[in-house]
Amino acid sequence: MPTHATTTPRPLRLPALAGWLVRTFLFAAIGAFASSQAAGFYQQLNRPEWAPPPWLFGPAWTVIYLLMAVAAWRVQRAAPPTGARPELTLYVVQLVANALWTWLFFGWHLGAVAFVEILVLWLLIAATIRAFWRRDRWAGLMLVPYIAWVSFATCLCYSIWQRNPGLL
Repeated sequence: MPTHATTTPRPLRLPALAGWLVRTFLFAAIGAFASSQAAGFYQQLNRPEWAPPPWLFGPAWTVIYLLMAVAAWRVQRAAPPTGARPELTLYVVQLVANALWTWLFFGWHLGAVAFVEILVLWLLIAATIRAFWRRDRWAGLMLVPYIAWVSFATCLCYSIWQRNPGLL
């Protein structure tokens, strides 16, 4: 009787990885389109002294989106033949919420709505982390920088909204 469980190696499924990268960065592009003209708007906002410089957002989000896509791929790869549909559906829903926030804040200048929506996004990310963690712990851990960044962004969103009642 063996004393430890044996596991069979899972195939890499590189086309699936490519698919998650494309899906994730497609939603990133949808959000980025809303903020493509945001530089001038962001500069005129009264921001707290702890607000990051505008150049930091692009690199930070690029790393976060890359981690998110790899996490989704890991969940799909770790799933039994019946799949990981609930986990991956939740992932896509939070991607939609992520892209929507950028439109609400930068595109449509709806500060209050953007703040409420980022709270919903945070809850969706937390639920996704929990769902991913159950399927693949590394996948769940890969989303921790995402929720950390969105936690910071939530505070920043609130602060900017409160400081700019005429613009947001």
